[in-house]
Amino acid sequence: MPFVQTRAGRVFYAEQGSGRPVVLLHASLHDHTDFDAVAGPLADAGHRVLAVDWPGHGSSEMPAGPQSVTAPLLAGVLADFAAELDLERAVFVGNSVGGYAAARLALEHPDRVAGLVLVNAGGFVKVPRLAARLLGVPAVNRAVFPRLVPRYMKPDSDRLRAITRRVQDRARSRTGAAVSAALWRSIADPSYDLRTEGPRLGVPVLLAWGARDIVLPLSAARRTQEAIPGADLRTLNTGHVAFASDPDGFLDLILPFLESVATAGSAQ
Repeated sequence: MPFVQTRAGRVFYAEQGSGRPVVLLHASLHDHTDFDAVAGPLADAGHRVLAVDWPGHGSSEMPAGPQSVTAPLLAGVLADFAAELDLERAVFVGNSVGGYAAARLALEHPDRVAGLVLVNAGGFVKVPRLAARLLGVPAVNRAVFPRLVPRYMKPDSDRLRAITRRVQDRARSRTGAAVSAALWRSIADPSYDLRTEGPRLGVPVLLAWGARDIVLPLSAARRTQEAIPGADLRTLNTGHVAFASDPDGFLDLILPFLESVATAGSAQ
């Protein structure tokens, strides 16, 4: 099994294909298997696809204490991951907190990033502090988050129902609730707020947004587009995890974007 050593311990990633790197980054309490329906087609289209498990998720190691799994830590882990694998001009596809980490990498290590696909991503909208504070309490998170998962997932297929059950099981565990609570608390960290940083993103950005999401709804997509000059907003009739809900629709959006990024890169 492939692992990379990072500041938060060993991080697992699944790899297939060859060509320009495309790095897939999942949401809180999810894992790299969320991308199973699109990873293979992306590899078949001529890309080196790397699907990452965040620390404390999937097959990756848990850092020293689940309370240390914060959004800024994930951004640092992604920088370590890209450096260890010597990734250059990769496209990063980030869902939710994965989108925040990808955008932070593009801001701090622009040589690593050729383009961003932000899928119902955090960082560019103001999150209600009361919600973050409440869900930042492990006991509250453990009681509330399992009920929230099907509301943002909109599970209407066997694949989505399996993802929903998997995330709910993690959310009901003491460790999973502690990880989820730590991530919610970290939303208050000033480094999580990228609302004024969008103009510094010097790479093409595709916003592939599930319009039925209740956590980061379509209004959040529009605010994210306003914060990132030139970002292309496309919507899908899905919940929070658009690539799992509508793989074909998502591929119809991302494959031309990847081609345009490759063409722009070869012209430089």
